[in-house]
Amino acid sequence: MNPAGMQKILIADDDAINRQVLAELLKPDYAVVLAKNGAQALELAARHAPDLILLDVMMPDMDGHAVLRQLRTGSPAGHPTVIFISGLDRPEDEAAGLNMGAADYISKPFNATVVLARVAMHLQMLRQRRMLEQLAQIDGLTELANRRRYDDVYAAEWQRAQRSGRPLSLALLDIDSFEQYNDRYGHPAGDRALRAAARATVAAMRRPGGLTARHGGDELVLIMPDTDATQARAVVDGIRHDIGALLIAHAASPAAPVLTVSAGGATYDGRQHETAADLFEAANAQLYQAKRAGRNRVAWRASAIDEMDMGGDRQERQGAH
Repeated sequence: MNPAGMQKILIADDDAINRQVLAELLKPDYAVVLAKNGAQALELAARHAPDLILLDVMMPDMDGHAVLRQLRTGSPAGHPTVIFISGLDRPEDEAAGLNMGAADYISKPFNATVVLARVAMHLQMLRQRRMLEQLAQIDGLTELANRRRYDDVYAAEWQRAQRSGRPLSLALLDIDSFEQYNDRYGHPAGDRALRAAARATVAAMRRPGGLTARHGGDELVLIMPDTDATQARAVVDGIRHDIGALLIAHAASPAAPVLTVSAGGATYDGRQHETAADLFEAANAQLYQAKRAGRNRVAWRASAIDEMDMGGDRQERQGAH
């Protein structure tokens, strides 16, 4: 959708009158982009990412079939919904277009009411499909991204960090003594506490491109692209403080009389041979370290430079002895 919230339609037709008629018909309700030939249709589709394309079949140089084939293969425009418009009204012509992947087929001369109805129907279906795709990536209890969404984003950000050389920080948060909380206050109260912790986490994250997801049970995972260890640890410690400040009573916790979290994190900083799984395991190890150290705290893996310095210090101390 464009910034105004209107869905975007690309009209591709070599006939200027047809383009004008369709544009005037659709402009009151949609953002309209016009192309006068197949090559321009592909260019504008890649540039504007329309939600729907009204594509003339009979165009010189590159006809609608050729445009659709490119849209369905290597085009950066992705897979927009395509409706063929054509003066060819034989059943076999319509069947050929549908078999190629067109969503619908409108015959010329077109009827304004039919065009509006078909366009509205397909764009409504598109909105519904996108809503279902979003719901499939959301955790039902916390309304955070779910594990599936986390896996996709983490894989993409890991690849980006390796290509760019920019840092990528990963953190795991776990509610302290959450099993005991559920035992004492009941699972409905536990659900409410988890939702409250999730909301506080999202409110404090606000990192460009960052993601907060429910990893499982009472464990949350934070992805922070372009964020070094110092910045990431400060963000996570702020989250820890904000959750404690909710003052949700937790009399069964050995860490504090209120609900608290422990967190562990690690930052990818160009370590050789490290994998995405290694970074996650490093963050997970730090989470357990925070819990062993008394809970309600943040532990973070030292940077590669820090570890080199620590190694040098150890060698100096050994040499002194």
